[in-house]
Amino acid sequence: MKGFLGTPASFGADLNLIVQVVMGLALIAGALLARAKRYAAHGVCMTTVLFLNLVPIGVVMWPSFEQLVLPRLATHLQKRYYMVAAIHGVLGAAAELLGLLILLVAGTNILPETWRFSRWKLWMRVELALWMSALLSGIGIYVVWYTALWRQ
Repeated sequence: MKGFLGTPASFGADLNLIVQVVMGLALIAGALLARAKRYAAHGVCMTTVLFLNLVPIGVVMWPSFEQLVLPRLATHLQKRYYMVAAIHGVLGAAAELLGLLILLVAGTNILPETWRFSRWKLWMRVELALWMSALLSGIGIYVVWYTALWRQ
């Protein structure tokens, strides 16, 4: 089905782009909640985005990566089409995994003490930076894959 942003992208790709930008804004709002010392609201906001992001990863991003990028990645990494997808995949996976680790450390006692951390601000800032980098690289994928601006 054709997308709605005026590019050759599918409806799913267009919707995913908009959803990811909205989630990025929600993460910034969550960071502002933490800054305002509204930690419960911060936790709910960040946890919601973290879990909601698993849906587009599973429905849109991973299938696209597995079908379009992974089979040709080793021999085509120097091409922009594959490079932006690989960068996004690494940044996105790191952000999602770190977010899950932070959630486990903050909300449970499942992990052993050696896996726990105490410098919350540092890890939260690293997580936000990773997530924003993944978001920007995801926007980069959209531009490279679907706009004439970067077509090869």
